[in-house]
Amino acid sequence: MSFDRSYARQLDENDELKDFRNEFYIDEEKIYFDGNSLGLLSKRAEASVISLLDSWKNHAIDGWTEGEHPWFYLSEKLGQFTAPLIGAKPEETIITGSTTINLHQLAASFYRPDGKRTKILADELNFPSDIYALKSQIKLHGLDPEEHLVQVKSRNGNTLETSDIIEAMTEDIALIVLPGVLYRSGQILDMEALAKEAQKRGIPIGFDLCHSIGSVPHQLSDWGADFAFWCTYKHLNGGPGSVAGLYVNEKHFGKEPGLAGWFSSSKEKQFDMEHTLSPAEDAGAYQIGTPHVLSAAPLLGSLEMLSEAGIERIRGKSLRLTDYLMQLIENRLKGHGFTIANSREENERGGHVFLEHPQAAAICKALKAKGVVPDFRTPNGIRLAPVALYNTFEEVWKTVDLLRTIMDDKDYEQYDNERGVIA
Repeated sequence: MSFDRSYARQLDENDELKDFRNEFYIDEEKIYFDGNSLGLLSKRAEASVISLLDSWKNHAIDGWTEGEHPWFYLSEKLGQFTAPLIGAKPEETIITGSTTINLHQLAASFYRPDGKRTKILADELNFPSDIYALKSQIKLHGLDPEEHLVQVKSRNGNTLETSDIIEAMTEDIALIVLPGVLYRSGQILDMEALAKEAQKRGIPIGFDLCHSIGSVPHQLSDWGADFAFWCTYKHLNGGPGSVAGLYVNEKHFGKEPGLAGWFSSSKEKQFDMEHTLSPAEDAGAYQIGTPHVLSAAPLLGSLEMLSEAGIERIRGKSLRLTDYLMQLIENRLKGHGFTIANSREENERGGHVFLEHPQAAAICKALKAKGVVPDFRTPNGIRLAPVALYNTFEEVWKTVDLLRTIMDDKDYEQYDNERGVIA
């Protein structure tokens, strides 16, 4: 491998996904490596929003059943578009709610403490929101989270061992909720192995796919996962606060959801206005409220693009980008105190590279001042996410080149080493 800029340009020239970059609104004065926090706006997503605004303008109340994308069926339609990204059947997937609302719904539906099975198994590296929700659910059953939430420990502070998680699947566990990809280190958990081990023990298991959907292929149905949930504003490029999604394995169809609402209803029965719920016979039963049509609208364009690109091709380029980034870091940043804290193994590495450095917050500020948008994670982490649909290999090269200049010239010393209000 060559480490000069011309090699990066050659990689870009041979990139089969390069034309998708033209679909996005990109500030050519900046390098955006934070798509694992918020994906960029695409022209198709923008057009989808305008299209649904027009349906409101032109159809008013009849937009629920008329127009190109009738609102009454929008959540199911978007679920069908999403299903191939997670290896699910169309009827097992629905776009609804937010990440945490969907976790509350799924925990309320699958957490049934009974006898000695009273505990929820999670991990100590998960995103805080998931832990807050699980503790709330435990309290709703009159139990103490300090006793009934089991969090698998990390051996190194960044990753989890599959064997440690399986060992924690004891007879007192009533539910398992784990991330598909750890948000800091980018480690991909072995979801297939974990799902199969949970099945052996009769424990329902679900996965938070926020950092994996749209960047990593899944086969949830084949693996036998009971449920999953995710946001859509990272690798799915749905926009800030865009409507989230959930998956429920078809083996659970026909059951009433833990948290019922009007849109939990069967479509045919919903407007009968009965006070006894007739739940939908698919993942739609796990909806609660009215679809957020305008917040779901960008996904019509975004998911269309992901379908055209194909999740396998996206994953292939993502791996090449992160591998190139790590090789450049090791070659050009020697002696500057950086540690690559994510896995080097492709089957364990998600869509970003995770660096650790004692001056991480200050370095992130220096990068941003030079036009690179990274992501800081407490206490000493830098996440760099080159996204397959819109980032380039030359941007990877330029970022490492700028990072080397920052370290050689000690530019970071002019910034305090504390995170901002939002990091």
